[in-house]
Amino acid sequence: MDSLTVQINAEKTAGMRAKLSGYVELTKPRIAFLLVLTSAAAFYLAGRGSFDVVLFANSMIAITLLAFGVAALNQYWERKLDVLMDRTAKRPLPSGVIGAHEALIFGVLLCLAAEVYLYFAVNPLTALLGFVVIVGYVLVYTPLKTRTSASTAIGALPGALPPLMGWTAAANEISLAAWALFAMQFLWQFPHFFAIAWLYRDDYAKAGILMLPVVDRDGKLTARQIVIFAIMLFPVSLAPFFLGVSGFVFAIGASLLGIWFLWASIRCARAKSKEQARKLLMVTVIYLPLLFILMVADKI
Repeated sequence: MDSLTVQINAEKTAGMRAKLSGYVELTKPRIAFLLVLTSAAAFYLAGRGSFDVVLFANSMIAITLLAFGVAALNQYWERKLDVLMDRTAKRPLPSGVIGAHEALIFGVLLCLAAEVYLYFAVNPLTALLGFVVIVGYVLVYTPLKTRTSASTAIGALPGALPPLMGWTAAANEISLAAWALFAMQFLWQFPHFFAIAWLYRDDYAKAGILMLPVVDRDGKLTARQIVIFAIMLFPVSLAPFFLGVSGFVFAIGASLLGIWFLWASIRCARAKSKEQARKLLMVTVIYLPLLFILMVADKI
């Protein structure tokens, strides 16, 4: 084998690896992991009697496929905006690693597979919630990001559905406790996304994405909303205890986590700086999985 052939084969291998890596990046696996974790916790909390391992596995596979598909379609929709922002310019679509049509087909197939899987292997109610996630996040929230700062509140609705889906996958019904988990994840998203938007508001401004910190240049409204939603989250996070889903261990842990979350939110609101926004972002990323893990641990 001559050196030219070796070089050509090496380039093909590198190209295939880049392509595969691009498809993986399209699915936003870190975000999907967090969503599936809250779904898995909700499934366990909703379970009655013996734990159904097969139903759990089917549910988590389907919800993972859904999260992957929605992430891919989101990046397909935003590919022209991503080119304009430093933080997203190297994503698979703007960098040209994955073609637009490839990403569209990939995302649609994943979402279709997830919905069929949910309907036949889990239950129609969970499949319906999955459909709401697709429509709400991809077709409503994503295009509204360049039209109104209220898009965060709209996007938080489908963003809070994964724990509700986990619950319905196990119980095939939506109870008050399920709505409490939904409310927790809904409220958590505001400090989380406002922290991200504060860090990258110059990037968002270049792309015309109207996140609140972009239109609220002095940061006063953003600061108030971060604190307000953190305050609202505190009592809601204790709802599983009062509804009998979790016990005293969870109540104590959730209270401590809530105080930590609120303190980080207040510090961010006072400072209005990228440093404190970054610290708040770190707190939000740690807070949510710990809260759900506590619920599960207190029920075992």
